[in-house]
Amino acid sequence: MTMTRVVITGSESVGKTTLATQLASRHHALCVPEFVRDYAERKQAPIDRSDHWPIARGQVEQEAIYLAKATERGHSLLFQDTDLLSTVAYCDHYTGGCDAGIERLAAERCADHYLLLDIDVPWVFDGMRDRGDRRAEVHALFVATLERFGAPFTRISGTWGERMAAAERVIAGLRGGTDVLR
Repeated sequence: MTMTRVVITGSESVGKTTLATQLASRHHALCVPEFVRDYAERKQAPIDRSDHWPIARGQVEQEAIYLAKATERGHSLLFQDTDLLSTVAYCDHYTGGCDAGIERLAAERCADHYLLLDIDVPWVFDGMRDRGDRRAEVHALFVATLERFGAPFTRISGTWGERMAAAERVIAGLRGGTDVLR
């Protein structure tokens, strides 16, 4: 059975975790959680270049665990709350560049499709988020990163209901439904 991996991506506070978990629940699938959030909470200090590889390795390990579980359970769909392309984008944003090895690893691990969430929802501070005033810049960086890596993606925007409906159309298209990917 072929596994279809769908990554929900975008800048901070756009609803990635919410949409990823809702889609996984609706499709009786697993969702790979965002590794870097737990990593940053454990570190309790700003992330710097020395953290890039531990974050990348942790993300890869976490994805492997969930992929194995999904395969074992006979699932054909796996959702991810971000992936290494997000790591690349944030490395670029925060430190001006990303290690070439991490970029190669990200390129090798591109998902089947990315749902890029727009910044048209309110930004919410949660103690970790720090770029509410730079949302457009970070969003543009995500677009550029997806395009640079040739990752297939669909922009998702609108109300929460419109986002879910748009995501469902994409998933139906990926799974051979009649909806066309946009």
